[in-house]
Amino acid sequence: MIKNYFKTAIRTLVKNKSYAAINIAGLAVSLTAAMLLLLWVWDELSYDRMHTKGDRIYSANGAIDREMQNIWATSAPLAVFGKAEIAVVEEACRVNEWGGSILLSHGRKTFNERTIYADSTFFRIFDFRLLEGSPLKPFADNNSIVLSQSTANKYFGSEPAMGQVLQTKDGRNFKVTAIMEDMPTNSSLRYDLLLPVGMLAENRNDMDNDWGNFYLKTYFLLKPGTDANAVGKQLAAIHLKHRPSEFFKDINYLMQPLEKLHLYNEKGEEQGMRQVKIFSLVALVILLIACINYVNLVTARSTRRSKEVSVRKVVGANKGHLFWQFIAESFVVFFIALIIAIGLIAALIPIYNSLSGKGMVFSLLDSRVWIIFGLALIAVLSMAGVYPAWMLSSFKPATALKGKLPGFGKNGNFRRVLVVVQFSCAVVLIVATLVIASQLNYIRNLNLGYTKENIFTFNSYNFQKNYETIRDELQNQPGIAGVTVAQQSILNVGSATGDIEWEGKPAGMENFMINQLSVDRNFPEVMGMELIAGKGFTGTAADSAHYILNETAVKQMGLENPIGQTISFHEVPGTIVAVVKDFHFKNMKTAIEPCILFINPNWGWSTLYVKTTGSEAQQAIAAVEKLWKQYNADYDFNYQFMDESFDNMYKSDMRSGKLFNIFAGVAIFLSCLGLFGLVTYAAETRFKEIGIRKTLGASASNIIMLISKDFLVLVAISFLVAFPLAWWMMNGWLNNYAYRTDIAWWIFAVSGFVAFAIAAITVCGKSLRAAQQNPIKAIRTE
Repeated sequence: MIKNYFKTAIRTLVKNKSYAAINIAGLAVSLTAAMLLLLWVWDELSYDRMHTKGDRIYSANGAIDREMQNIWATSAPLAVFGKAEIAVVEEACRVNEWGGSILLSHGRKTFNERTIYADSTFFRIFDFRLLEGSPLKPFADNNSIVLSQSTANKYFGSEPAMGQVLQTKDGRNFKVTAIMEDMPTNSSLRYDLLLPVGMLAENRNDMDNDWGNFYLKTYFLLKPGTDANAVGKQLAAIHLKHRPSEFFKDINYLMQPLEKLHLYNEKGEEQGMRQVKIFSLVALVILLIACINYVNLVTARSTRRSKEVSVRKVVGANKGHLFWQFIAESFVVFFIALIIAIGLIAALIPIYNSLSGKGMVFSLLDSRVWIIFGLALIAVLSMAGVYPAWMLSSFKPATALKGKLPGFGKNGNFRRVLVVVQFSCAVVLIVATLVIASQLNYIRNLNLGYTKENIFTFNSYNFQKNYETIRDELQNQPGIAGVTVAQQSILNVGSATGDIEWEGKPAGMENFMINQLSVDRNFPEVMGMELIAGKGFTGTAADSAHYILNETAVKQMGLENPIGQTISFHEVPGTIVAVVKDFHFKNMKTAIEPCILFINPNWGWSTLYVKTTGSEAQQAIAAVEKLWKQYNADYDFNYQFMDESFDNMYKSDMRSGKLFNIFAGVAIFLSCLGLFGLVTYAAETRFKEIGIRKTLGASASNIIMLISKDFLVLVAISFLVAFPLAWWMMNGWLNNYAYRTDIAWWIFAVSGFVAFAIAAITVCGKSLRAAQQNPIKAIRTE
């Protein structure tokens, strides 16, 4: 019996090739799109899940003020005293990711490596596998180094790396004491080498008692069943006990679970998780639209199947036989669509990885892939198979043979609801696409408070020692409009302090924090920053006690006439010589904070800025490269224009926006396919009516309007559902950004016009074909 069901189903599909092609194509495209989306979601949710003790690993984050506006890393002693004084802390590990870089060499091979410092407990907490060496003691001493497998191969090739020595430029030797497996791409911690934290103590007096500097990430492994929030409060109490201060009176340590590092911020608020939810929803919407399409296309063929069903019933088929016959047909359609979808996914995955910036793998050996396909099959059979099968198997033979189909022709409310649902989804996606594009365009064109065009930056290395000579020489080169330097990139200032005092400082501002940027005297001028008060740095020795504040700092400090006022910054008394207009020195998801510019070369002027004339940029780069070979011959000359660096900050958002556009387009295409099915249904059920109307003189435009008007009204109704839903969703998404565009009225107008135009083309195109049919064929049996 089952074999017969499938034979009949295949014969039916072969006989109705166009119908089968539309159904299979729609399901294949929807399965492909949904699987690709879910692979992306899957990858995002898999971050940091490879650690067996992951549910007990927490990252501590120091919140300085009660409002938790200033959240930083941790100080060095926190791990030591937390482990010693809190019984539920099983292990603690400090990691420094901001150590800069180090030039390492072996023989003729020399590479500039990013330096990561970690405690020896690193491999006891995390499950990063050591291929060689002891996880209990990865560092023998401060002259030890742990390499990833790929880094070891880079230096030593096929030679054994254990026990080998890497040398720095100043002659320090590091012995390889462990080789670790390359860290997975879906890990928030990705390091090519590890150096012992003890190295940092060599340059810091009494590091384990320095409670005032927050420069280390600290991870705690807690015992099972521990309340992490309670541990955070205990850590705050320990900090206050060892460093009693009004500045730290409100300190709290936020304990962020390791498994939430990637998608949530330190407060536990969603960040990337919102994008994950949106993509998951789009995948479900695409599958839903595909199911709706199947229902619509099956019902569109109901008039042709009615006599077949009636004859089957007359010769003895019962309702159950017919029901399973149509379920088998749906299964065959799904199976063929699945085979096509698997081929499409395999072909598209390299392009998809390139667009998403990921390294996702699609494997049929992965049980989770089959779980997703299985759930999709259940969804399709239950939503797209059961309803049509039940309706078609419920025909009364005598009525159906006369061409009367109560379930399909008399009551079309269910189909109308389906049209509204699928086009509401389509309109929401169109609105979302326009809002995302508008926000990204807003970010690109926002006035940052400085110039990012035609300026390239690079790590200065040895230029620092001869900065003034190099600056003066470069400024005389063609194509160079200015040269300046700062301690770090202005695009992402990551240094702040509470060590600032001023006359009249309010009692409630003991833990006031200000971002700090050490710069050259010409920095505001070269960067095109606007001074709204004062004249800035003078270029004299007095500048060592001159400070420039931004507008936000002046406002929050309550300074009415700041120019000439005295402040103490890092216990150095000085004078405010200018107020600079607010500028963005972090990403757009962060509101502008207080900032101070000052001159102190000892802070390490590591980032050099070269402003070009634009048209002569290549000459400027060549001039810098010539000096680079003279002063930094051991280092590769890696520069980047600031506008490119700025775009890279939002690369993830831009990639997500592109992917969203693509999948929104797929959903809109599928919605139109469903609408095509309903128009086909209308044209077929009103075939004789159309023939009679044409015989009586109705024009093609009259026939098009007759068929189209009901569907276009339904599309218009979908706008009433979609617009409020789209506004609510996208307003929540925009709340990720401190600086965001508004959802303008024209976005809804354009979305409505595009959706209506697409629907009109689909409906009217099919209606025109119906209107052009020979009326004699329609009425010859009457």
